[in-house]
Amino acid sequence: MCEAASSGAKRKRYQVMATVELTKENFDRTVSENDFILIDFWASWCGPCRQFAPVYEKASERHDDLVFAKVDTEAQQELAAAFEISSIPTLMIVRDNVAVFAQPGALPETALEDVIGQARALDMEEVRKSVAEAEAAAKAQSQAPTEGEGGGTPAGA
Repeated sequence: MCEAASSGAKRKRYQVMATVELTKENFDRTVSENDFILIDFWASWCGPCRQFAPVYEKASERHDDLVFAKVDTEAQQELAAAFEISSIPTLMIVRDNVAVFAQPGALPETALEDVIGQARALDMEEVRKSVAEAEAAAKAQSQAPTEGEGGGTPAGA
């Protein structure tokens, strides 16, 4: 892995394009218009990124029903920052506008295929339910009174 040098009616499918270059201008549209997208955060100076590139490219050819995208973290520093990318390469998988996987490191071909298979097998209804529950719990926790803010037994009672 390389440490990042910088301080991130629909359902179209890209045809005959192995990978799509994502920028801050096309990121939201590309992600929202596709059910399943893999995103490789990379930089040209990063050795592990160059090592992972042919593995990623081959997978894109094998899985032509999925969108494989790349974010150049040097050219797209805002996107890298938005996703808190601190090590590259980082692979992210987004299904139905939900990030279901994000991990730094150059995956070998078998590991990448396994991750794609696991992401395909996800029950997205269950994923959305889990996300909603986690968000509700976090909201409830942030609104709970802290110790000493009332809600307890009055002093001297």
